[in-house]
Amino acid sequence: MKILVLNCGSSSIKYQVFDMLDEESENRILAKGIVERIGLQISKIVHKATGKENVEFNEQVQNHIKGINKILDLLVSDEYGIMKSLDEISAVGHRVVHGGEHFTASMLIDETVEQKIDEYIELAPLHNPANLNGIKAIKQILPNVPQVACFDTSFHQTMPPHSYLYALPYDYYSNQKIRRYGFHGMSHKFVANKVCAKLGCDIKNTKIITCHLGNGSSITAVDKGKSVDTTMGFTPLEGLMMGTRCGDIDAGIIFYLLQSKNLSSEQVNNLLNKESGLQGISGVSSDMRDLWNAADNGNQHAKLALDMFMYRVLKYIGAYAAAMNGVDIIVFTGGIGENDFNVRETISKKLEYLGVDFDSQVNHMLRGVDFKEITKPNSKVKVAVVSTDEELVIATDTKIIIENL
Repeated sequence: MKILVLNCGSSSIKYQVFDMLDEESENRILAKGIVERIGLQISKIVHKATGKENVEFNEQVQNHIKGINKILDLLVSDEYGIMKSLDEISAVGHRVVHGGEHFTASMLIDETVEQKIDEYIELAPLHNPANLNGIKAIKQILPNVPQVACFDTSFHQTMPPHSYLYALPYDYYSNQKIRRYGFHGMSHKFVANKVCAKLGCDIKNTKIITCHLGNGSSITAVDKGKSVDTTMGFTPLEGLMMGTRCGDIDAGIIFYLLQSKNLSSEQVNNLLNKESGLQGISGVSSDMRDLWNAADNGNQHAKLALDMFMYRVLKYIGAYAAAMNGVDIIVFTGGIGENDFNVRETISKKLEYLGVDFDSQVNHMLRGVDFKEITKPNSKVKVAVVSTDEELVIATDTKIIIENL
């Protein structure tokens, strides 16, 4: 069973093809790649197929339909492909950023699901239109292939009202659905289940704090397998300081910028989402590797950015441990969580009060592992590095849904 997974951005398409027949195999990914700079004069296509040389093309890709056509052509190419015919594709799974309150799980796509995704464009204007473009493109090119939508928000629909509501007049929730939705849900769900499987514990009796740390970062409190709180909110801007996003700020700052600095709403939006965070404080980069190098060379702004980032992660871990009345496992995942041993060490060493007995020797220089516990055997609270795989979550959910058709 071959499943194509698509993650369509406003000007890009990431893709992977999974062979889901052998779920125990470590070589399930048959091909993967990305189409970038869609709509510009020159687009970039990178394609990697198992057992074949990686290839890169620079040519114009006018829209998502053209981009998906190019991907499908590569998949059946004699030179670069991994299948003889597009008939071998059993289903297509899509990452959809916003599913609002309506979707609590992945869904087979029909006209009603498409309509709902369209309705939530106002909540995710940068993401849902692109996700919908990918769905419509496949519908046009492969009309008989079933499609499944997997939502970043669905895992967080188990949050109770006291977690997801903002302290605004209730009508703003009733009428405009202004509330905390949370994102990175597929990643948080995946690593929570994976860490319990690796450690041999029952997720239904376990309190877990999952830290997805990357250019976009969020933390989730997972109690008995369900999300009970998460740092991202109505949009992915809230919560932790990120690569270029500011995270939590006093809302009054926005009015100050609008009124006293004569910035437009578009300028403020750009400032908070694209010019702040690690990039804004350091003035160096949004990449942690660049910041560590700069800090080691005496750049105080880079050091400050690192300190702020780690402090805020630490603060939310403490808050979620309090909210759940304890914690059994803390997970680090994402590009930073999986690869930055300095970040993990700085944070974990300040969690002794929770019962974390950190193992610096195991953690040191640890990068890119599938799973590794980084606390000592008798540690009351376990801390682990767990690799995430959102595309595999999409492929797995897609397989389950189409098998039940």
